[in-house]
Amino acid sequence: MGYCLMDTPFHVILYQPEIPPNTGNIVRLCAATHATLHLVGPLGFRLDGAAVRRAGMDYREWAAVRRWDDWAHYWHSHPPTARLFPISTHGTQAYSARSYQMGDRFLFGAEGSGLPDALREAHRENLVRIPMVAQARSLNLANSVSIMLYEALRQTGFPGLVPNPDQNPASNH
Repeated sequence: MGYCLMDTPFHVILYQPEIPPNTGNIVRLCAATHATLHLVGPLGFRLDGAAVRRAGMDYREWAAVRRWDDWAHYWHSHPPTARLFPISTHGTQAYSARSYQMGDRFLFGAEGSGLPDALREAHRENLVRIPMVAQARSLNLANSVSIMLYEALRQTGFPGLVPNPDQNPASNH
């Protein structure tokens, strides 16, 4: 998968994703927002699978996607000063209560099991949740990534994005 040409405003980290269409949709989201997508393994599917290709469609060439064997491989390859925000139903602070800045990293767990206790605990000071009704178990992973990423982009003025569709020659909507 390719890399975008401009500086990456935000990083989306999927910890052991399991559902190919979710990851494909997130590839497309990251390509459209210039975010870098980090896939931390083991993955529950092959990246060259048809479901990922279908969901990512023609955006794969514009997406900055990095693949990591495991959490230790990812963690040791990044500066400890970069802010990391785990998103979990176990969080007690709403995602919208935090202020985000360029370079922030958003960590999402596997669709079936979420983030491991150890990861949530290690980054407890930045643990946030997306509010929902009490009886809801969770939101779809791709939807959760969209909510978080667009809140961070909104707070930082949508860097590098086209705010008006009349200014975007690629827009056909």
